[in-house]
Amino acid sequence: MGKPAKHLSFGSLKNVIMAKFRRRTCIILSLFILFIFSVMMGLKMLRPNKAAFGDPFGLDLLPEVHQRTHHLVKNFDSQKSDKINSETNIKNLKSVEMTVKPSKASEPNLEELPPLNYYFHAFYYSWYGNPQFDGKYIHWNHPILKHWDPRITKDYPQGKHSPPDDIGSSFYPELGSYSSRDPSVIETHMKQMHSASIGVLALSWYPPDTNDENGVPTDDLVPTILDKAHKYNLKVTFHIEPYNNRDDQNMYTNVKYIIDKYGSHPAFYRYKTKTGNALPMFYVYDSYITKPEQWANLLTVSGSQSIRNSPYDGLFIALLVEDKHKYDILQSGFDGIYTYFATNGFTYGSSYENWAKLKLFCDHFKLIFIPSVGPGYIDTSIRPWNNQNTRNRINGKYYETALSAALQVHPSVISITSFNEWHEGTQIEKAVPKRTSNTVYLDYRPHKPSLYLELTRKWSEKYSKERATYALDHQLPVS
Repeated sequence: MGKPAKHLSFGSLKNVIMAKFRRRTCIILSLFILFIFSVMMGLKMLRPNKAAFGDPFGLDLLPEVHQRTHHLVKNFDSQKSDKINSETNIKNLKSVEMTVKPSKASEPNLEELPPLNYYFHAFYYSWYGNPQFDGKYIHWNHPILKHWDPRITKDYPQGKHSPPDDIGSSFYPELGSYSSRDPSVIETHMKQMHSASIGVLALSWYPPDTNDENGVPTDDLVPTILDKAHKYNLKVTFHIEPYNNRDDQNMYTNVKYIIDKYGSHPAFYRYKTKTGNALPMFYVYDSYITKPEQWANLLTVSGSQSIRNSPYDGLFIALLVEDKHKYDILQSGFDGIYTYFATNGFTYGSSYENWAKLKLFCDHFKLIFIPSVGPGYIDTSIRPWNNQNTRNRINGKYYETALSAALQVHPSVISITSFNEWHEGTQIEKAVPKRTSNTVYLDYRPHKPSLYLELTRKWSEKYSKERATYALDHQLPVS
């Protein structure tokens, strides 16, 4: 009987010891958890107010839902090619409008960004207006354009868009249906381009008192754009549009006007040539409309209206659409070519596979080759019959493919189509998710509204480094 009694006594003692051990372990574990919690709270308090990439866990994507009592109509047929990945236009939804606004914390700190790349140019449009600043909507209410074949036109809707919720774009701007006259909008645009390491904006320009068929004169905005650009160390060059009756004589007058009025501004862009001269650069849209003989009057040394070796000399960049245009461009006396369209395969010039041949041609004749890259293309909000030219963004892959193709040919300059051409869906400006009673606009999800600015910054830095390595071999300016 003795052994069992001794065994029971030992078991009881063991239970008491284990109970004390468990209590002590629980106390230590609780204190450890409390310590970890205190450290985490302390770190949270130290978190900066403006984080580089916004709030964690996608909090900046939480939607704000607004109930609407009225129905807004966006009368477009659903197009099969629009229904690609997350970039989908959905029609006939419930009477709900939703706009997702990102957190302000997603804004990068400009002081921490890489330096601007002045060989990276973005096409910029100042033709937008709204009632607050312009007394009416301009361009956001873009008409639906008719097909040249009436038999095709009849199958599509007619009329104009009705802002602010129905706009002439397949995407919706973070800034809403803004006015290009709003100083805060211009400043925000300069901040966005600075954040993307874009050094030069190529401003769409019409002469004073003239405008495109859907807009109003905008030359009076140039001083403000120059001032805001200078604030963020950006430069401004001019993208001369095909105004009515453009010819060699009035081009001379208009170039003289631009240089006389804006040439002394510190934000006015000049490109340093191989010979060391710093000359203004002018992109000339639809240059092929004017005959080479007329351009030669302006752009060759022996021309009757020659601008060469005068105070108004510059670098004039022609738009190349077809292969045959390169010989017209040579005869005309242009200094270089650009390709503009963000649609690979749409034109000879916009097809990546032709860029190496175009670069060789330009090198041979001492021309500047400027390939144009873009994030995608969709213009079915204003040309509903043009589905075949839609280029899906593929969450940024289309853009990066274009940029990679451009870098491979070692260009002197790369142009971006575009910062804010919303009608053709080529913008890199911030866009947000939005839906109305009849439309879901395309957006950049699952990424942030700043996706294309961030990709531009990444490739701008890469281009800057690569250009520095081959600039000496090609005798290009490096600063």
